[in-house]
Amino acid sequence: MGDRDTDLFGNDLTYDDIKAATDRTTGHIRPVTVAPVAPETTRTASEEPYELWYALEFMQYTGSFKARGAQNFIQAHREAGTLPDAGVTIASGGNAGLACAWAARQQGVRATVFLPSVAPAVKIAKLRGYGADVRLAGAEYAEALEACEEFALSSGALAAHAYDHPLIAAGAGTLLEEIHARIPGLDTVVVSVGGGGLFAGVATAARHHRIRTVAVEPENCRALNAALEAGRPVDVPVDSVAVDALGARRATALALRAARENDVRSVLVPDGEIARARRALWDHHHVAVEHAASTALAALTAPDLPDGPTAPGGYRPREGERVAVVLCGANTDPGDLAHPAAED
Repeated sequence: MGDRDTDLFGNDLTYDDIKAATDRTTGHIRPVTVAPVAPETTRTASEEPYELWYALEFMQYTGSFKARGAQNFIQAHREAGTLPDAGVTIASGGNAGLACAWAARQQGVRATVFLPSVAPAVKIAKLRGYGADVRLAGAEYAEALEACEEFALSSGALAAHAYDHPLIAAGAGTLLEEIHARIPGLDTVVVSVGGGGLFAGVATAARHHRIRTVAVEPENCRALNAALEAGRPVDVPVDSVAVDALGARRATALALRAARENDVRSVLVPDGEIARARRALWDHHHVAVEHAASTALAALTAPDLPDGPTAPGGYRPREGERVAVVLCGANTDPGDLAHPAAED
């Protein structure tokens, strides 16, 4: 975030920011649908009965929660008069770019999107369908981000960010506002974490409503978990079936602050459990989501290991606990779900 952005919007995230984002985005995004889940459809690590809900955010415009942050970001800059003629630019694993291109088209703004070469073809095709100028740069998100920053400097385009911006995180936090309104007495929200934009927004809103947040990452994409251990954001290697969406090398300061301030449990799940959770959603509900989305569900299906604030393994709900799992995106090729062996 540049100095001008900091002057206009600050560099912190509060519940008031999420309320402002709710006001900006209402009527421009698709309200989340929540669905109760029959206990027999989910293999759980818990022997205690608890109440499980799915937040079906994969039905959002552009196929993921990212539409919320992108809409808030561009509308806030439109209100401030800071949208340049060169348009907006963003680096993304795919979903943030889709959301930015969609929101930019709604506002009549040009969008240039930088993707790593590992981005799924389905996301590239959708981006071009939104009219974005798509550019592939490097093999990881960090390399695409570097190319995006260079382009912003040379072109004058407004640089958005996939997750590291208070406006983006505040937009994501509107999701928890809707979940809270639709599930009275919610105790816990379970959410996948990449760089931490969705997590920071959700955890900030959850704290206001006294709801616990469970932050779930793949074992080999553990940016937030490592930041909690180190006490500061640190670089981590990224290698997971969910790397296209959860492959950030480091968590944001916003995410780390939210994890420290809120009632947060950080857990790590193996790729095998992520794949099995994704298949279970298809087998039981005919829902096809990204591996990044099934990572959250895997927290309830992975073997439970010793408790701790940053323990690997699953999350075990208490008896009677009311739990919502965020299924955050569905920009995936569902072809492999027709072949059970492909997910094993």
